[in-house]
Amino acid sequence: PLPPPLPKKQLQRAESLPEPGSSRRCHDEPEPRAGSILYSIPPGRLQLGEGAPPRDRPSWAPKKALTKSLSLGEPPARSSPQKAPSASLKELTFGTADGELGQLLESPAGVSGVVLGCQEASLARLSAHMQEELVGPEERQQLLEAELAGKRWAALGLLDPQPCCQSGDAWYFRVGFTFQHSQLQFAAKVPKPCCSSLGLQSSLGTHCSIQRLLGRFTDRLPRELVLPGIPGKQSQGPSGEEPACPAPQPVLQVLLCAEVPQQTLADFVKGSHALHRTSPGHYERLGCLLLLQLCLGLEHLRGQNVAQGDLCPENLLLVQCPCPPQSQKGQKEPLGLSLPRLLISSFFKVQEKQRPCSSSQEQHWSQGLAAPSPPAAAELNVGRLIYQILHVDISLENILGFRSKRLPEIPSLSIYSAGLKRLATLLLHRDPLQRVSVEQARAILQVLLWGPRQELFARSRKSLELLRSWLQVKRTLLLLRFAESSAGAGVSPGLEEWLCCQYFQGVTEHALYQVTQVLYA
Repeated sequence: PLPPPLPKKQLQRAESLPEPGSSRRCHDEPEPRAGSILYSIPPGRLQLGEGAPPRDRPSWAPKKALTKSLSLGEPPARSSPQKAPSASLKELTFGTADGELGQLLESPAGVSGVVLGCQEASLARLSAHMQEELVGPEERQQLLEAELAGKRWAALGLLDPQPCCQSGDAWYFRVGFTFQHSQLQFAAKVPKPCCSSLGLQSSLGTHCSIQRLLGRFTDRLPRELVLPGIPGKQSQGPSGEEPACPAPQPVLQVLLCAEVPQQTLADFVKGSHALHRTSPGHYERLGCLLLLQLCLGLEHLRGQNVAQGDLCPENLLLVQCPCPPQSQKGQKEPLGLSLPRLLISSFFKVQEKQRPCSSSQEQHWSQGLAAPSPPAAAELNVGRLIYQILHVDISLENILGFRSKRLPEIPSLSIYSAGLKRLATLLLHRDPLQRVSVEQARAILQVLLWGPRQELFARSRKSLELLRSWLQVKRTLLLLRFAESSAGAGVSPGLEEWLCCQYFQGVTEHALYQVTQVLYA
């Protein structure tokens, strides 16, 4: 028979006695001696009111219930083996004193927990560094915004009178500006009539897939500016002389944007037929990366109760990523093979909670009106974009008529084709309640790009343990890849590496289990 529990006062006195190694413990986490009441009672027999309450049990003591829940596939408190405190791992470096390392290695997490925690902390630092390289330091942008306040066309240098890009809702012109002894280039955005979202764009925060606003002003357009459809340089005579009574330039509100767009997604798709034929794997991977950027931007907007105004290829901008350093210029990819940044550039405020489109709303959306799409139509638009990027004709009637017809076939040209076809089918499901969300579409695209692929489960049954082990190995290999690239060829990580780093920084084995169930069904 088990001995009766000791009185509470006597137990507290036993806990107050000094024990070896007590300097390594937190003051609120006592370490019981061998043979104490916490070890004399078998697991599961210690109930509330009997001996020490559960909160007095050491957090590192063996817990049979946790082992059982893991074997049943139930999510534990954390998605990976116990790790050392994250706060200490964030400051852990190669130069950390051995005394501090010794304390961490003697913690319940052990060597494995310390290594896994360091990996997560390192990926977070790398992701933040790469994001700053892509979008620029936040402090510098704030200084530039303050410097541009009140500036108009006269303070800017128009670098080209022709638009560098024309989207469905605006014209873009390259302008120069001297700031802190350096010549900067950014874009002057001239919205087309009835296509303005100026009131929203200044409050959207910084995101790699959202167009950044540096300033705005209202002024008469410069005379040399060529604005299609508006009198300007076109009013000159055949020999280039100014007419006797030139038409006055209109007064318009102008946005100053940090990124200079090269083309729209519609231009990219139109000019990439040959690339899709000759390098289908590379092109369809580019398509996945562009769609992933779009989904990340839409997630950011939904978090701020804002939606994309007109989600079509003509209104999605592509921006060239920063040029590689001098040591990489000989390795630059041919035109069309490099990954551009995708930017969402038009917005409207969501007035109501998000809900599935009714049939009447879908019919209104299908008529191709310039009015903003309802928020729940984003999934339909992303599904349609998959077909357009893959050069498969799909009409609006096909999208809403698939209740009685099958969607167009997507040819299997690469390892990405089947996954993109599956994703398009899920986004264009005839039942709005059965469609996958933008967030789910983002997760599916990440699995398509970086795994786990279906062959992982060919030899072993899919389980949380298998996915957890896969994640740990892939994180290790990713960090080794960054280190080898930096030390060897001196290649700086770019946009794709940042997207990959974001994925492995935050994904869990539970999320992977759910996504692979949907994708490989």
